[in-house]
Amino acid sequence: MNVHTKKSLIDGPVGKIEIALDEPDGAVRGIALVAHPHPLFGGSMDNKVAQTLARTLVQLGYVTYRSNFRGVGQTQGQHDEGVGERDDLLAVIAHMRARPGHEALPLVLAGFSFGTAVISHVARMLAEREQSVERMVFVGTAASRFEVASVPENTLVIHGEQDETVPIASVFNWARPQELPVVVIPGAEHFLHRKLHILKRIVVEAWH
Repeated sequence: MNVHTKKSLIDGPVGKIEIALDEPDGAVRGIALVAHPHPLFGGSMDNKVAQTLARTLVQLGYVTYRSNFRGVGQTQGQHDEGVGERDDLLAVIAHMRARPGHEALPLVLAGFSFGTAVISHVARMLAEREQSVERMVFVGTAASRFEVASVPENTLVIHGEQDETVPIASVFNWARPQELPVVVIPGAEHFLHRKLHILKRIVVEAWH
């Protein structure tokens, strides 16, 4: 992502997990984890939307991690339809929490596309363990393709108006029973080409 990005390997449930770490220059307000799009369709932690989310969270003061799902980059294991991937992200969060001074910092979870489905279940699993999440950010929520769990009411949901990969109607159908607002970027498709600056602005403004 930038010259300061630190990549490393940590132990996961089925082998090594490749992670990337970016840190804010100033005061730390929390820790964040960004989950990338579908591994079988070229998704990785270097995806531009995932990078934009990470860069924005770093700017907001979060020590931000990204990780590659199974079979991507140097992460070991095989794609598990988003199930085993939940355990992998829990392992990454445990690694994040193990850092001295970070045990009790607020946690933000962000995801793009397939990553939103995995993150939604991770948040639910954390809640069952009485571990809180400060806020969640979903971009291109994969509601038409996967079971996306219900999310807290302060979750920021962002979607492209002209998304053909995940039709916006499916996101409204998922959000409606939860009375969850959806921020729509006019003219944007799934990967938000030429709209990443708008994504960044929406996230920053949501924090202020």
